[in-house]
Amino acid sequence: MCGLTPAGTSSGSIMGETEGKKDEADYKRLQTFPLVRHSDMPEEMRVETMELCVTACEKFSNNNESAAKMIKETMDKKFGSSWHVVIGEGFGFEITHEVKNLLYLYFGGTLAVCVWKCS
Repeated sequence: MCGLTPAGTSSGSIMGETEGKKDEADYKRLQTFPLVRHSDMPEEMRVETMELCVTACEKFSNNNESAAKMIKETMDKKFGSSWHVVIGEGFGFEITHEVKNLLYLYFGGTLAVCVWKCS
């Protein structure tokens, strides 16, 4: 007898399920990495702001308003007042901002975050 098994019961289907779970985990990992669309911030400020945005979006994953409030309050304390934050899935913007104080990134696949300072 050769080692064949009926369709749907082969070890290949188990392997396919494992690969599917691995692909899903890889996709989720990619989606939790922030993708910077535009920034004119100095490197150190940009990295701090990105980490803050990721933390806020993960902490308040179902409430963009609370995440934006957390980011704004933290940025006001660290870098002086007049920071503004918009978080959402479908928005356009045209803003006036201080030079070297703008960050626009994507997070979680469909979520966009725009952080800027305006005096």
